[in-house]
Amino acid sequence: MARIAGVDIPKQKRGVVSLTYIYGIGRSRAKEILETAKVEEGIKVQDWTDDQIGAIREAVGSYKIEGELRSETQLNIKRLMDIGCYRGIRHRAGLPLRGQRTKNNSRTRKGRRKTVANKKKVTK
Repeated sequence: MARIAGVDIPKQKRGVVSLTYIYGIGRSRAKEILETAKVEEGIKVQDWTDDQIGAIREAVGSYKIEGELRSETQLNIKRLMDIGCYRGIRHRAGLPLRGQRTKNNSRTRKGRRKTVANKKKVTK
């Protein structure tokens, strides 16, 4: 496996696909990186030369990726929570932020269902 930005990328896949294994790099950015490094998109990682890998590493280094990007994202979320805006409150409560309804769905954000005991009916 080739190691770029601290991530092992798969050798058997094409360059565009394998670069997406790095956090912060999607398909379009992977294409940009290969274009600036002057490497063909269709070439598999195992067929890259050392010069090509060096050029790709250099091109990847110009972007904010992996740990730096993750920490920036966490700081942005923390800032929202500190200023107490709507999105920050929703983050704090673990609820969806972007206007989704929560009566029926949003189990990904809310977690497993917590059963709430209801009162028994008093019979006279």
